[in-house]
Amino acid sequence: MAVVLASALFIRLGLWQWHKAELSARAVAEYQERARLPPLTIDDRLVDAARANAAPITARGRYEPQFQFFVDNRQHNGVPGVHVLTPLKLESGETRLLVNRGWIPWPDGRRSVLPEVPVPDGIVVVTGMAEVPSTKPFFLMPETADSPERLWPRVDLARFERLIHRPVQPVVLLQDQNDAQDGLLREWPPPPDKTLMHRGYAYQWFGMAAALGIFCGCAMVRRGRAMKDESGSGV
Repeated sequence: MAVVLASALFIRLGLWQWHKAELSARAVAEYQERARLPPLTIDDRLVDAARANAAPITARGRYEPQFQFFVDNRQHNGVPGVHVLTPLKLESGETRLLVNRGWIPWPDGRRSVLPEVPVPDGIVVVTGMAEVPSTKPFFLMPETADSPERLWPRVDLARFERLIHRPVQPVVLLQDQNDAQDGLLREWPPPPDKTLMHRGYAYQWFGMAAALGIFCGCAMVRRGRAMKDESGSGV
């Protein structure tokens, strides 16, 4: 009974990892497919976040530097820095779109002073890729930064909407590297492909189930032979 239960558990874990491998492969395929789509124009109407995620987008409007903030704990090649988030007031109405303009290191490596990042004036056209920010809180990190006020631990669209009291698009625009010459670094890696990793785990669980079955079978055969030998010697 213990062998049956353990084998069933190993097989279930293997199927779970195989399912995760399929989800990872599907996510990578969808990402690549959406990246080839023509840019979607973002206007005052709120988009469907699930359908827009990872798709090319473009928007026209005016930056609002008074609401610009920074996302902490962003590194590039081991150098600590921040992401620069600037809201774009869309030209067609009152809706805002957060634009991740890229990465910049801390000035002189010090966290006591926020970077000075100029904001383009006037009407601009911004292009990039849509991203749905994660709502999962970071482990052992506060939901809001205590000081300074413009340094956030993560992109929080609900918090930003409460701040400006205006509708906010449910996606963030990750600006293209060549979209502006502002000294910011914009490298947006694709989602990690964990298909092979999860399949490897699945094979391990299936292998453990098979090994347990073989071990149990061999043990039963040996026990049967021993009992037969004992009964034969008793005669």
